[in-house]
Amino acid sequence: MADAVVFDMDGVLVESEHLWEELWTAYAAGHGRSWGPEQTRDVQGMSAPEWAAYLTRFCGAGDPAETTERTVVDGMVQALADGRIELLPGAREMITATAERGPVALASSAPRRVIDAVLVHHGVDHHFKATVSSAEVPRGKPSPDVYLAAANALGVAPERCLAVEDSSNGLRAAAAAGMTVVAIPNPQYPPAEDALAAAAFRSPDHGAVRDFLLSRLDARDAREAREAREARDARPEHRPDARGE
Repeated sequence: MADAVVFDMDGVLVESEHLWEELWTAYAAGHGRSWGPEQTRDVQGMSAPEWAAYLTRFCGAGDPAETTERTVVDGMVQALADGRIELLPGAREMITATAERGPVALASSAPRRVIDAVLVHHGVDHHFKATVSSAEVPRGKPSPDVYLAAANALGVAPERCLAVEDSSNGLRAAAAAGMTVVAIPNPQYPPAEDALAAAAFRSPDHGAVRDFLLSRLDARDAREAREAREARDARPEHRPDARGE
């Protein structure tokens, strides 16, 4: 059984992986380079500083990686404003149902600006007790850092967390963190079989994944964990992190 759920965002909650690829491709084309599937596979799961450095090197651009990152992230924020980043079918129901049963966190490779904008835009931000960007930890996926940070923010041991992922490096990161891995394979960017092998459950259907998550969340243990967190939060010396509750 489990006490909490940690979701990835791109490809799990929203349809956005293709937009990142579109923006990386456009940036490369603007510098006379051709970006292809091999480059996309290389950077999937990387934090924004990591993929920005990769993209800058790939293009031979004279701009610093921070400028590359800002250009691409500006494009993602504009895509959201233009209505191009939608919740995947069943994602809202999956978030809502699991948040009613236990604490929910987000562990995403997206930069903070995109995470906050997407969750607020779709009106689901209040369901998340903590959100962590890979840019806020030492290493991006497939390293487990972002998942370990999310579990720590929830006050739940990683082995008592369910992690929902779609990409190869995301699945590897969740497994390396010691979480129970649940896969929603992305048909446009199919995860590698070795990464899928770590999943305790896999389905392309969000309804089926929701039902699995609910079946593994222990209502009694989740309630006790919540009460323990509330008692901890009530202590005068406790100061919650700005990203969690």
